[in-house]
Formats: sequence, structure tokens, C-alpha cells
Amino acid sequence: MGKILNDDVINQLNLKFGEQVLPLSEPSDLLNFETSRESIIEVLTFLKTNAALQFNYLTDITAVHFPDKEKQFAVVYHLHSFVNNIRIRVKVFLSESDVHIPTATNLWNGANWMERETYDYFGIEFDGHPDLRRILNVDDMTVFPMRKEFPLEDPNRVDKKDYFFGR
Repeated sequence: MGKILNDDVINQLNLKFGEQVLPLSEPSDLLNFETSRESIIEVLTFLKTNAALQFNYLTDITAVHFPDKEKQFAVVYHLHSFVNNIRIRVKVFLSESDVHIPTATNLWNGANWMERETYDYFGIEFDGHPDLRRILNVDDMTVFPMRKEFPLEDPNRVDKKDYFFGR
């Protein structure tokens, strides 16, 4: 069992940031927060350096594409406090027309490759990143493969027609 609880994290963030950080949910006891692009570095710095919280390990940075929402992209940070044995998830929602967010490489060196991967798959631009370029796909690729911009199947395929299956 951890030394601090989700309520302690909520209280610490509310004291420091107030309305700038909003709790979203707690699926499977994993606390989810939302903050803005302007506040993300300050929030991550606080979570890492606060003596009570000590979220000193960046587990992952990724993104999610929600094509039906107003703010289509969510940049997601997973943080872990080894000292307190607790994890949290911090989300920043971005619109499709402005997918820029500050880099976290100044806080965690490991953010470098995670941000490059997120850029490579979703096209999220991490401002201030030391070397933001594709990491897994070819350099001259013009699309971002994890965006839900294309149909999953080719509508012209004939082998999926019902009459092939007796319907």
C-alpha cells in the first residue's frame, strides 16, 4: 500500500493550482487529471519535485485521437512515484488546428524518445524538443498513422460482401 492516497494528490494539486488542474476519473484507482497546455510543465514540475508527492518516474507519454470531439487530441502523461507507490495520469487536450505543447525533456531525459514517438504517430509538436523528428516511420512519410483519419477497411473490397457468406 502506498504512503499517500489519491485524495492526498488531489488536495496537493488543488492547493497549488486550484482550477488549473481538474480531476477526471479514477478507473482502477489510477487517478486522471486534466490541465492546459500553458500549465502542463508547471504541473509536471510540481508533481516531480514536491516533497510529499515525488512523482519522479515518467512511465510514458502518448496521445489519443478523438475525431468526434472539439479538442481532438489528448496528450497523456503517465507518472509513477516509487517512494509512495502511486501512479497518476495527466491529460492535455488539444484542437486539431493547434497541436503544439511544451516539451518535458527538461524534466526527464526519457521524455525525448517518448515525445518523438508521439510526434511520429500522432503529429503532436513538442515545442523546445532538442531533436523532434520521426523515430519509427520513414522520414518522408506525410501522414501520421495513429490518427483516425482513414477508414479501417477499404470499402471497395469485394471479398467482404454478404453474398459470399450466404446472406
